[in-house]
Amino acid sequence: MNNVYIIGVAGGSASGKTTIVNNLKDFFQNNIELISHDCYYKAHYDMPFEEREKLNYDHPNSFDTNLLISDIIKLKHGEVVKRPVYSYQIHNRTNETVPLYPKKVILIEGILILENEKLRNLMDTKIYVDTDADERLMRRILRDIKERGRSIDSIITQYKNTVKPMHEQFIEPSKKYADIIIPRGGENLTALNILKEHLHLVLNQNQDILFPQK
Repeated sequence: MNNVYIIGVAGGSASGKTTIVNNLKDFFQNNIELISHDCYYKAHYDMPFEEREKLNYDHPNSFDTNLLISDIIKLKHGEVVKRPVYSYQIHNRTNETVPLYPKKVILIEGILILENEKLRNLMDTKIYVDTDADERLMRRILRDIKERGRSIDSIITQYKNTVKPMHEQFIEPSKKYADIIIPRGGENLTALNILKEHLHLVLNQNQDILFPQK
């Protein structure tokens, strides 16, 4: 277990955290494993689509975080796991799974990964991506229209009813647990390059000396 280094990247919806972790994954390729908390949304197979649309997807109870924790522990023990696949179009899990393989570095990203104490305690480095609320809203509108087939009315309604209040209640307060705060998200190339150097050291030198385990 001491040979696995875990970095958590949290932040509000459309803050730029996914851009950061995807950039790191592309740079280091198969040397690191990337896990998104969004893949672990709970399944609602017995609920009609109209009801699934109304669920609060920004509350901690929307996620099967215990399954994510279990999968991370298995990865740390050298086991291959099968993570769920979630579809934003149907607001539900599909019947597919994706294999995750043990790697020396595991990146976890999600809006609420620093909110959960058990999950938080598995991380060696905790990062919070801090982006202005107006910027996040504009990014979310563009993303949800292009990638998720949403209407502007539905995006604004969801933002007002669940996204904004859940951010204020759960996500923003979790920033206090971060070891590193990155402003401006994926646009912050300086912070991104520092992270790359950090991971380069983890992957190429004795981790136990550089980063003593908690």
